[in-house]
Amino acid sequence: MGTAVIFLTLLLTEASARIGMWNPSAFPHQPDRVMNPPFLRKMWKRIGVVSSAAVIFSPAFWPAAEAKDWAVTAYGAVQAHSLLHEMFYDPDFDSSYKFVAVALNRKIGSMGEHLDFEGEAQVVKHFGGQHHLEFNGLLIARWNRFPWDRHLDTSLAVGEGLSLATETPEIEALRHEKTSAFLNYLLIEVSLGLPDLPSWSLVWRIHHRSGVFGLFHGVHGASNAMGAGVSYHF
Repeated sequence: MGTAVIFLTLLLTEASARIGMWNPSAFPHQPDRVMNPPFLRKMWKRIGVVSSAAVIFSPAFWPAAEAKDWAVTAYGAVQAHSLLHEMFYDPDFDSSYKFVAVALNRKIGSMGEHLDFEGEAQVVKHFGGQHHLEFNGLLIARWNRFPWDRHLDTSLAVGEGLSLATETPEIEALRHEKTSAFLNYLLIEVSLGLPDLPSWSLVWRIHHRSGVFGLFHGVHGASNAMGAGVSYHF
């Protein structure tokens, strides 16, 4: 249950920013509705950093592991000059910017029979137009029940966490006046597997770094990528 509360807190932080609640200019005629003086920005960011890091990296928060609670995922992706919502219907890919990623994932909680919570750590190697490394840590909520699961085992996941690049990504510097090596991280994943091969699944992922409308270092926007790969569950 604690994992669920922390995950919802992180999503609320990002969702609030995305609908303008964190931007004083969002309500120019109603200054009393401004919800984010600078100290509140810092408070929410610190809550996200501390709580996500504690759950992901401290075994004290994890229940005992069972079969298939761990997974290793490897995937490749191409970055795009598109906003996050455009990635779903009109991605503008730039093949000059690619990366490969390896992720270690563990189930750390559940809510009911069909909603799981996971912690994940990623290592990303960029190549092409940029050559830095990227390290991501996140909490994931995964819905794992669909009517067709007996034919094609399907899950839908959303992850929220933190991203640290070893240098400022070139594609972000080209598209935005201000960016940072340390930003928010958002993951969207669809996983597909055969019931007869429960240890393996194919994954499709959207990989998103952003400043959450100024919440991180005053950064507005950053970068998006789409990719696919394979997961092994053990």
